[in-house]
Amino acid sequence: MGNRGTVTEASGFNPEEDAQKIYNAMKGAGNKSHYFKMPIQELLDCLKSELTGNFEMVVVGLMMPAPVYDAYELKNAIKGAGTEEACLIDILASRSKAEIKEIIATYKKEHGKSLEDDVCGDTSGMFQRVLVSLLTAGRDESTKVDEAQAVQDAKDIYEAGEAHWGTDEVKFLTVLCVRNRNHLLRVFQEYQKISGRDIEDSIKREMSGCLEDAFLAIVKCMKNKPAFFAERLYKSMKGLGTTDSVLIRIMVARAEIDMLDIKAEFLKMYGKTLHSFIKGDASGDYRKILLELCGGEK
Repeated sequence: MGNRGTVTEASGFNPEEDAQKIYNAMKGAGNKSHYFKMPIQELLDCLKSELTGNFEMVVVGLMMPAPVYDAYELKNAIKGAGTEEACLIDILASRSKAEIKEIIATYKKEHGKSLEDDVCGDTSGMFQRVLVSLLTAGRDESTKVDEAQAVQDAKDIYEAGEAHWGTDEVKFLTVLCVRNRNHLLRVFQEYQKISGRDIEDSIKREMSGCLEDAFLAIVKCMKNKPAFFAERLYKSMKGLGTTDSVLIRIMVARAEIDMLDIKAEFLKMYGKTLHSFIKGDASGDYRKILLELCGGEK
């Protein structure tokens, strides 16, 4: 848990009282003591049998600890026909080294498989290499900035992309997936000086598809992670239809970590509150639970 969440520890937490509330809500299936002693998987199965649709997806997600939820989302993104690349990018580009390591261990425990093997079996090319690099959790997490190296990194990226025909994506990968945040922020400044462009603009010009999305997500998370999630939420709701999988994943995953900061960035970026967007976009119990996760109107 972070300290900028909208969902915080319950004061005077009483698990027996909460078990009674769940029992009362679930049409009296079983008895209270049964819920109180029930293994989490059984309780999840009970909730799934009682609930449906997007509301069910939110409730089930909230019942899982963070690494279990991330592993669950990644598994769902990979299994079956087609891959939800956006989920792989959202999670792997935004989590810390420690979080990635915990997700990998949880994935193995919950699903009996290697997350890296599953990702490799479902992706290809340079996009796969970026995801594997993020999964190795090799990023330096110190705060040290090597000025000379930052200048060299900016030159390397410029020469790998804007400076010549074709793009050497490996250079981008080497810098963006390994260097620490402070160092990268310095690289981005230097890149602007050398090229006259923001690094994000160059990535959009030089790349496409999932690879472009992955590198942009890494850059945006390094610059301002709450703003990255605010933009993802906005795009999940604007226009015709809602990308509920993205909306649910971010609201559930960030409610206990940095939702207050995401809300502030959303208002700054779009001139409207996240609360008002959700209110106009969802309905019924699904809307109610998302608004609870969002916190107040401001």
